[in-house]
Amino acid sequence: MSVKHALLALLSEGPKYGLQLRQEFEARTGEVWPLNVGQVYTTLQRLERDGLVESDDATEDDGPQKGFRITTGGEHELAQWLRTPPDLSEPPRDELVIKILVALRVPGVDVHEVIQAHRRYLVELMQQWTRLKEDEADFDLSFALVVDAELYRLDSVVRWLDSADGRLKRAAVDGQLPPQAAGAMPKLRKRVGVHR
Repeated sequence: MSVKHALLALLSEGPKYGLQLRQEFEARTGEVWPLNVGQVYTTLQRLERDGLVESDDATEDDGPQKGFRITTGGEHELAQWLRTPPDLSEPPRDELVIKILVALRVPGVDVHEVIQAHRRYLVELMQQWTRLKEDEADFDLSFALVVDAELYRLDSVVRWLDSADGRLKRAAVDGQLPPQAAGAMPKLRKRVGVHR
């Protein structure tokens, strides 16, 4: 998540001070990702250093608050970020995927039990998010969008676990060992443009 760009987006609405930015960030993101006020000020300092925001010098009349506003360079940076898709060409280093791959090779570990334990946990999480959605999402559009995204993400992980479990069971029936990564990955990497 780009806190830098989220702060630029909030400042594009008009000048704000650090604590206000933190409160508005949390409110706009459905209060799902808490933001430390220290992180806000550190990010603002970097944005100011890079010429993307400007600050008012706090005077005795203003109190300790320092106001920040976006610059033309900051507006350009924000517009470019909003229109540039994130780089998803390489798979993320996913702890669950790594666990399953490692479990295949650990003596005495039943990889199917590992898969089912994680699947149960994910289904419970989905149920919790669904309850939250039923209770609160109708009142807060930002929160509803976050809940929907999380439910879709969790659903895709559960579907991957089901697919992996089925693939491993078929491989066991066929008497095949799990595929060796060294044999399969160079072709995959070349196909999707992943480099070592």
